[in-house]
Amino acid sequence: MNDSRSTPYTILPLQFSRMFSDKVLLTNEAGEFFFINPENFQELVTYKLNTSSSLFYDLKGKHLVTDTDIHPVIDLLATKYRTKMGFLRNFTVLHMVVITVRCNHKCRYCHASSEESHATQWDMNQVVAEKVVDTIFQSPSTRIKIEFQGGEPLLNWERVKYIVKYAKKINKHLKKDLSFVLCTNLTLMNEEKLNFIKKQNILISTSLDGPKDLHDNNRRLRQDGSSYDIFLKKLELTKSIIGNKGISALLTITKDSLSRIDDIIDEYVDKGFNGIFLRALNPFGYAKNNQSLGYNVGEYFRTYKKALDYIIKTNLEGTYFEEFYTTLLLSRIMTPFSTGFVDLQSPAGTGISCAVYDFNGDVYPSDEARMLGKMGIKKFLMGNVLRDEYIKIFNGDVLRELINNSCVETLPGCAWCVFQQYCGADPIRNFSTQGDITGHRPTNEFCKKNMAIIKYLFELIIENNDDVMDVFWSWITKRPLEELRNVEL
Repeated sequence: MNDSRSTPYTILPLQFSRMFSDKVLLTNEAGEFFFINPENFQELVTYKLNTSSSLFYDLKGKHLVTDTDIHPVIDLLATKYRTKMGFLRNFTVLHMVVITVRCNHKCRYCHASSEESHATQWDMNQVVAEKVVDTIFQSPSTRIKIEFQGGEPLLNWERVKYIVKYAKKINKHLKKDLSFVLCTNLTLMNEEKLNFIKKQNILISTSLDGPKDLHDNNRRLRQDGSSYDIFLKKLELTKSIIGNKGISALLTITKDSLSRIDDIIDEYVDKGFNGIFLRALNPFGYAKNNQSLGYNVGEYFRTYKKALDYIIKTNLEGTYFEEFYTTLLLSRIMTPFSTGFVDLQSPAGTGISCAVYDFNGDVYPSDEARMLGKMGIKKFLMGNVLRDEYIKIFNGDVLRELINNSCVETLPGCAWCVFQQYCGADPIRNFSTQGDITGHRPTNEFCKKNMAIIKYLFELIIENNDDVMDVFWSWITKRPLEELRNVEL
């Protein structure tokens, strides 16, 4: 102990919250956590905790206190903090390219505000495509993921093929870790396209909103017919050529979904998917003004809890099936590593981890920013690949303002939140829903949703039910439950 100190130990930077009547949660800057009872917490903060007690050694091991020279402890804590912030080393990995805004669907909640199938003026042309790829490869990141979005990208299939080939040609010299994802509703898929997709090792991300009635009600074809029936036929074709591991599906939860969440999960399991992302409705595009689709945070959270219980039960019955958002949060809580998920980063991942290139070459820091742009709000337009150099786009005022106003360590309400290191900032959503990029935490739905989910996960962690924790660790380690338990034995 340093003799110059008047206290027996040093309390390191931490946040705290009395989550339960008999438990106070402590967290540090690296995301390590510890539960302590209120009496011991009072002893801790008044420097009356016995430094020879096992409790003190537990707190010391979590880098919440120290009774030794503080400098090496801070150095070690800083190393752990750098590990958590590892996503900042790769600027920018994910590049979303809007191949076209036109679509053969007119989904009730369409965030992209898609256009008619025949409106080819909304397609990306070859000149823009080349400049987009040239801009993407100026990213300093060693990893590049190009994700084709729309509209429906298959309506501009020739441009998809061109970008894949052009990007691979450039990468022969740069040798970056290059990958591709195609976001498609599958209804225009055929064997020729799938053979190209397989040959080029392109992953597919599609959409499934549940059983036939739910899917058809939400995801409507512009012409008559069942989008679900076509989707199923094309899903079988896709899996027969590229296999089950080459395709994943995304759910959008609408008000109609809330009472049917078990049916939706069963649908995903039945169709061979190994997980689901319980994605809440976003306030963009058609969804922003369609009151029949929405629900409040409380309704969503009750559905989330019900779904998580059902998914855990599904795993315990022998089927490996993740809830992907839960896995992301658990990884942040229970491991020292960065997840790289855009919505759970500080500063926000907008622009830093992802960027969006619209059909006309406009560049936005996120898909949500591009959606606002489609609605006529150009506040977050960073530049255009046809007229602006990379450095102007990614070192301009727009991105600087977003970064300066999305560090949770300095945001009102976030700066002292016990969940700070597990959450993130969403400045674009803040602007859309609350009128400014900082947002107002007490009325912020993004904050309320994450607070409720993280608190519930901590409740399950502190209960420490063997079955539940085994399922959680199987998700974090991507191993089947049986394999995980055999390793533990």
